[in-house]
Amino acid sequence: MKDYGTKFLRNVALLGHGGSGKTSLAEAMLFVAKRINRLGKVDDGTTVMDFEAEETRRQISINTALAPAEWKNHKVNILDTPGYFDFVGDVVAALTVADAGLLVVCASSGVEVGTEKSWEYLEQVNLPRAVFMNKMDRENANFSRVVAELRDHFGPKLVPIQLPIGEAESFSGIVDLVKMKAFLKDGDSFKEAPIPAEMEGDVEAAREEMIEAASVADDELMMKYLEGEALTDAEIEHAVMLGTQTGEMVPILCGSAQSTFGVSALMDHIVQALPSPLNRSITGTDASGNEITITTEDKELTALVYKTMADPYVGKLTLFRVFSGTLHSDSSAYNVRSGRDERIGQLFLVSGKDQVAVSKIGPGDLGAVAKLQDTTTNDTLSAKERKVSLKPIAFPKPTMTMAISPKAKGDEDKIGSGLSRLSEEDPTFTVEKSPYTGQNLVSGMGDLHLEIMCSRLHKKFGVEVELETPVVPYRETIRGTADVEGKHKKQSGGRGQFGHVFLKLSPGDPEHEDRLEFVDDIFGGSVPRNFIPAVEKGLREILDDGPLAGYPVENIRVSLYDGSYHAVDSSEMAFKIAASMAFRKGFLQASPVLLEPIMNVEITVPEAFMGDVMGDMNKKRGRILGMEPKGGLQVIRTQVPMAEMFKYAIDLRSMTQGRGSFTSEFSHYEEVPMNIAEQVIAESKKKED
Repeated sequence: MKDYGTKFLRNVALLGHGGSGKTSLAEAMLFVAKRINRLGKVDDGTTVMDFEAEETRRQISINTALAPAEWKNHKVNILDTPGYFDFVGDVVAALTVADAGLLVVCASSGVEVGTEKSWEYLEQVNLPRAVFMNKMDRENANFSRVVAELRDHFGPKLVPIQLPIGEAESFSGIVDLVKMKAFLKDGDSFKEAPIPAEMEGDVEAAREEMIEAASVADDELMMKYLEGEALTDAEIEHAVMLGTQTGEMVPILCGSAQSTFGVSALMDHIVQALPSPLNRSITGTDASGNEITITTEDKELTALVYKTMADPYVGKLTLFRVFSGTLHSDSSAYNVRSGRDERIGQLFLVSGKDQVAVSKIGPGDLGAVAKLQDTTTNDTLSAKERKVSLKPIAFPKPTMTMAISPKAKGDEDKIGSGLSRLSEEDPTFTVEKSPYTGQNLVSGMGDLHLEIMCSRLHKKFGVEVELETPVVPYRETIRGTADVEGKHKKQSGGRGQFGHVFLKLSPGDPEHEDRLEFVDDIFGGSVPRNFIPAVEKGLREILDDGPLAGYPVENIRVSLYDGSYHAVDSSEMAFKIAASMAFRKGFLQASPVLLEPIMNVEITVPEAFMGDVMGDMNKKRGRILGMEPKGGLQVIRTQVPMAEMFKYAIDLRSMTQGRGSFTSEFSHYEEVPMNIAEQVIAESKKKED
């Protein structure tokens, strides 16, 4: 592939609802650009973009895939993003390195949840965009209905620049409203033809609407238009380009990826109207902590790593976008996060699962390099003299957590290294060992995400695993007081054991940071000073195994106020045992209670689903703290027990048709209601038995 200057690059992310045909469209774009000589199909598992085993098996995109296509002396980097919510991290990463978005909509299904979400992501990063209405030859395809839906959801600036000739089984061509020409299907290609007479009225009306929308971005053209002067095709084309790049208009194109009809016109539009990297800037921080703006005009190297992946042939593959400067093969670059130089070996252009070796990657282009030692997703590679750190990609936080364990004994080490590698590849997948329950916990964006990560773990690292609901890290404490005696006396020939203590148990001070507040109230030497630390040690050793249900004890005050000893038989061990005996007995006498973790949860939903969500929260023992509007949505703030939240990602998606989202974080511990506490204690006893 020849070397293209920044002006001739287009970085375009394909977004849309799962099943709208993004991968098929990417395949068609590569095919019409003669990048591939055979049109693959998602159903057959033969596309360039869906190359991972799980993708071909499930017939869905899981990762953002990249492939370049050459079109009319331009290079178009196509980023094919997943349409399912569980893989939103890849969508966010793609939009960070793309310069424009192409929203793919099914001409039959119209605006779906994924369409709305994709638009939302584009709004967040404020990228110029166009819409491609795919599957015009599908049964029930209806161009005008879907245009009306798009405008209803996203506003009047969405304007067709093409009209279809026929729909569904009668779809036979398109009318280009800029050139005022019709193009009819002619076997595998198309031919220019006159605009059908029966469409002339609709075409004129649509062209007027397009010119009016496009001229908003061009004052001079607007004046000409208002004064009734005739506009040339070149002027209209320029206005469409200007309107698209400023966001004043969003052009709608149409066609069929499966038959490739309309795809060459789409490629024309991409190179004519969508912005090059010259239009893009990104914020960063210099060595002094000052915020600066990076553009392709800057000569020093600045590149952002947006994805890392394991390649079976070259090992760890690091994918990046160069925002300024040029990265050369067999050179070095400075990793700002780690503070060390990285050796850059052979650079590649990525095309699906294949890599094409190149000598350099210039400003605005996307590339990859293998075997970097200490570089991960979101790292900035910079010139050492400059040390610019780019603003990191804001990946969404995981919403679903499960406990993971190997099916076979002895696989613990393999599962640890495998999970660590997978979390490096996917920042929305996190791994931690619970300090409270000892379980390995994995968190992701949903059940499908976690299921696929387990499949990858098996395929790449040979470890079969099981997922289960995590153990809730309950706590135990007391609400009352108790005075208890603990005596450990043992005589079995030779030196015996003797330890004897009197303890007072009471609730601790909530402000006290330590779980146990130990008080030495001994007077008169009833327990020798050298044995008092052993009493405290005996108490601390049993705090992690509470007397009520085996959960850790917290917020308790224990006073040692009396006891006795034997001059020969007393020892540290004897006093430790006596203290633990007294503690267990006293704890159960002092109104013991079970505590559960409570989460602060923020749920963002369309107003239509408020009733269902709040009703469900009440069933989950949630407390509604407040509500507030946010950009056409409602934000519900609530506190919910952790035990009710493990699978909330699935519940919320079901209730809101995928339109709801939530975040959660730990708030505090609270007493478990008696009926639930009895169940938890009974289950704990059953496990012990």
